[in-house]
Amino acid sequence: MKVLSAVTTEAPAGVVVGETRLDDAAVLRWPSSSVDGPYLVSTIDMITPVVDDPRTFGAVAAANALSDVYAMGGAPRFALAIAGFPSDTLPLWVLEEILAGGAEKAREAGALVVGGHTLKDPEPKYGLAVTGEVTPDALVTLAGARPGDALVLTKALGTGLLIGAMRKDALDPAAEAELVASMLQLNRAAAEHMVALGAHAATDITGFGLLGHGLRMAQASGVSLVFEGGALPALADARDRAAAASMGGAAGRNFAYVERHLEAGAAGASLRLAVDAQTSGGLLVALPASNADALVTRLRDAGSPAARVGSVTDEGPPLRLLP
Repeated sequence: MKVLSAVTTEAPAGVVVGETRLDDAAVLRWPSSSVDGPYLVSTIDMITPVVDDPRTFGAVAAANALSDVYAMGGAPRFALAIAGFPSDTLPLWVLEEILAGGAEKAREAGALVVGGHTLKDPEPKYGLAVTGEVTPDALVTLAGARPGDALVLTKALGTGLLIGAMRKDALDPAAEAELVASMLQLNRAAAEHMVALGAHAATDITGFGLLGHGLRMAQASGVSLVFEGGALPALADARDRAAAASMGGAAGRNFAYVERHLEAGAAGASLRLAVDAQTSGGLLVALPASNADALVTRLRDAGSPAARVGSVTDEGPPLRLLP
């Protein structure tokens, strides 16, 4: 983020959303002179392994990358794969499985992986450069949150905490299964329903945690986001682990990033969950309060543990976390 903030370019004609240090993806009108048809949505993301099984890792990484298109209200159409791989120390079938898992998840999203690039790397990495489309009336950005809106989170928090426990073989099988299922779940239904219910702003929750990504929405929209700590949905075991976890690593960096913008009435588990770095997390959606319960109901019916987690105001600091 600090590096991107120093990069300034003049947006050429046709760029609808180009400030990608804030929004999740760039949005372009193509050809630039066209006034008809959908916009293009373009993004790239890649991660290091979060599970041992290579095919599952590829699928999680793909779902994570595809979420940037969904956060803009768009639909993925095609992707290019990018992978780093230690071919001196791991057999090539591992890379084949990673690529296969990513391609399968892209197909589930209605997109095709049409090419890509690999490079030799000491640590496996995989992701997608995704191109999607969004109609002008469906486009959702970070900058539209309005006072009076409700905030809905479409997936449970805690992937960072649970990935850490899983790496230490300290996570029970049921909690591990729920973790992996959550990371594999596309935000496709969340995007479709939020657009249908008039979402004003959205972002996907990944490495900066709920508060980090929420801060970007608050700053882009010029509003204050008020979160209710007790309403934050959590994966199995995640809230208990959050209560006992330190504020170190990625969570510590996320807290340092938001601290001076945050009024925290909640501490302990709720605060630790709110700064936990997520992999393939849900969408944070700001939408009219009258439609929030409908969004939660639709997503729960679709199998996602969505929850109403707060509200938008025009008073106070950019972020507030209540007990």
